[in-house]
Amino acid sequence: MSEHRADLGKDPSRVSGMFDEVAAGYDRTNTVLSLGNDRLWRIATTRAIAPRPGQRILDLAAGTGASSVALARSGAEVVAGDFSPGMIAEGRRRHGHVPNVTFVEADAMALPFADGEFDVVTISFGLRNVNDPKKALAEMLRVTAPGGMLLVCEFSHPQNPAFASLYRFYNDRILPTVARSVSSNADAYDYLNESIKDWPDQVTLSSWIRDAGWTRVAHRDLTFGIVALHRAVKPLV
Repeated sequence: MSEHRADLGKDPSRVSGMFDEVAAGYDRTNTVLSLGNDRLWRIATTRAIAPRPGQRILDLAAGTGASSVALARSGAEVVAGDFSPGMIAEGRRRHGHVPNVTFVEADAMALPFADGEFDVVTISFGLRNVNDPKKALAEMLRVTAPGGMLLVCEFSHPQNPAFASLYRFYNDRILPTVARSVSSNADAYDYLNESIKDWPDQVTLSSWIRDAGWTRVAHRDLTFGIVALHRAVKPLV
């Protein structure tokens, strides 16, 4: 087992080290394991945010920056934040030349930004890796301007029993085998699979977002509920 095989205790140093270890091949592996759906989920997230020129957007768990670059094409100013130094370094290597994208090492539970600094805060496939997701949701609220938007894209739970059974079979039997053939750290993907199973459903995550102080909380499923987009707004007062 890799020394950077994190467990569901989600110790920040172990999770960060795990992502450091897989940074170089992370995007390619995700595309293979998701059967190409990761790109569709990124497009759906960008469309839901509908970024505009002049907006300031914080893209957390940005990884190598693919989502941040997509958002910046609108002319918005995007801060790509991730708590993995390896991911940030890989993102700078690949996309350091892209206008309007800045890479910053950032812990979602203690963001290094001022109150109300961003028009939009988004996090894709990263909230479930945070040691205290509820604390992170409160931090995201703090750094968002009044009236600003939160967009969370995260793995979820298919509601159709037959599809849910097929999805479990893929995660339990097929994904581990494929991960061992394409990833530099297959143990990392064992952890990621376990974290998906352990993550709450759409309704529960919506309640967490609401409890953190966000309003107008709503979600919609992607790919039959394998993934869900959660959207919310910071109150004006």
